[in-house]
Amino acid sequence: MAGSVPAELVALANNLADAARPIAARYFRTPVTVDDKSDQSPVTIADREAETAMRELLARHVPEHGVFGEEHGAVRTDAEYVWVLDPIDGTKAFITGLPIFGTLIALFHRGKPVLGIIDQPILQERWLGVAGERSTFNGKPIAVRPCAKLADAYMYSTAPGMFPAGYAEPHRTLTEKVKYFRWGGDCYAYGLLALGHVDLVVEASLKLYDFAALIPVIQGAGGLITDWKGGELGMHSDGAVLAAGDAALHRAAAEVLSA
Repeated sequence: MAGSVPAELVALANNLADAARPIAARYFRTPVTVDDKSDQSPVTIADREAETAMRELLARHVPEHGVFGEEHGAVRTDAEYVWVLDPIDGTKAFITGLPIFGTLIALFHRGKPVLGIIDQPILQERWLGVAGERSTFNGKPIAVRPCAKLADAYMYSTAPGMFPAGYAEPHRTLTEKVKYFRWGGDCYAYGLLALGHVDLVVEASLKLYDFAALIPVIQGAGGLITDWKGGELGMHSDGAVLAAGDAALHRAAAEVLSA
């Protein structure tokens, strides 16, 4: 066992990331065709091939497990173990040549996220979070940094368009209270938080595959990741996410966001 997750499933998760990494790298900064999905979000052959490669491994090694993927749908989501896959989180970064996208892999056990991977194929960086264990970055233990006050905090959010009516104003208010705020980052910003370089990441309109893998990584680094009211994230969350490295900072940000 590794924490509360069988060691063979941790190894399998790493194998999934290993399978997706060269596919994303092969298509990065090449003239790939970009299609628009029904929600107008972009998708490429790299997204589809990477998810296919991961699903084939799962079908071979754990055919009884459920799979929820961004590109190829969901099967057996009532199984004891369910894998949640986002082959390229940050497709807009990917198609514009910016190496801050990532492959996100999560494992749920009886509805609880117990394992998460953020893998950056171009920089060859990998965050691993396993329930009951310290999170790692390329195999080395990592930790968030202390930052109790909003006035001292560094904050990221990916894009203004992810904050619809009812979310935009609390978010804007919070950005005015922190020390530094930047747009951009995608899943990479959460990895930076787990490494202790960023204090807050605040987003909305996320899908399960956008945030599931982040939960074990950030929690295992000593941080907190919840909805805007401080509630636990799970399969039925509303897509609003508040991640913080410091508990006092998390409380202060939640007060602003839930006002």
